[in-house]
Amino acid sequence: MSENLLRAVGINHVALEVGDIDEALVFYGKLFEIDILSRSETDAFIGLGDQFIALFKGGSDARDTSRHFGLVVDDPDKGRALLEAMGVELMAGKGVNFNDPWGNYVQLVTYGKIQFDKTPGVLRAMGLGDLEKTAAAKAEIADKGFAN
Repeated sequence: MSENLLRAVGINHVALEVGDIDEALVFYGKLFEIDILSRSETDAFIGLGDQFIALFKGGSDARDTSRHFGLVVDDPDKGRALLEAMGVELMAGKGVNFNDPWGNYVQLVTYGKIQFDKTPGVLRAMGLGDLEKTAAAKAEIADKGFAN
């Protein structure tokens, strides 16, 4: 590891451009419980445990087809059902992938299958102390030297 380079240690937040802050809060509020950290006419910050999503009012409605982010949720299948009930068109392929009304491409992924791990305290505070990792995710975490 080079001492001349920064070490990335994680992602604190993702910023999304939306056409209307109120409409975005309604849309995302129908999909998951939101904790509004702050809000103004031009932005809103939604808490996601120890991270957050920043929504900014912008003018572009261009649909992203490859540029995206994965939002970790407790139950992607429940997310699929909620999105379908909301009339949101899901993208073809494996997983739960969709564009929000402003063209942001979002993937819903399950905590159990991903390589990062939250501390027991963070999970408890989020009311998610019962989430479990798959054997493959545990192995990936261990292979990287991240296991406790």
